Amino acid sequence: MHEGDLEAVMAIELRAYPFPWTRGIFQDCLRAGYCGQVLVGRDGLLGYGMLSVAADEAHVLNVCIDPARQSHGHGRRLLRALVQEARVRGAARVFLEVRPSNTAAIALYHSEGFNEIGRRPRYYPATYGREDALVMATELVDDDLQAMPPL
Repeated sequence: MHEGDLEAVMAIELRAYPFPWTRGIFQDCLRAGYCGQVLVGRDGLLGYGMLSVAADEAHVLNVCIDPARQSHGHGRRLLRALVQEARVRGAARVFLEVRPSNTAAIALYHSEGFNEIGRRPRYYPATYGREDALVMATELVDDDLQAMPPL
């Protein structure tokens, strides 16, 4: 992901989330050297993700597929690319947060080897108050990516 991708990224972000990231958050992540990935198809940008890596830990900060393009394996492909980037950058484990109400994402993360390790109370903004976050993690051990089921 580059600064030039942000217009398309923001268009998807605004369609996908009731409480989207701002353009400034994406810009700050890129300036901080976080790994931003975009998934591009024949018709343009399908989705994107943002990953931070520090020491031997990586954190998936954002994974989003255009709502009109979901349920075609794009999220899995993007998540795998982020996990591979975490491995390349020396991470031994990858963390992420997800809304408990996002059952499709939770199912994807479980199927890719992530397990729930905790909960952050009132982490996400919600229409009425706040929503908890499930904290999930996976350990990166040798040959994990080769053992993942095919897309």
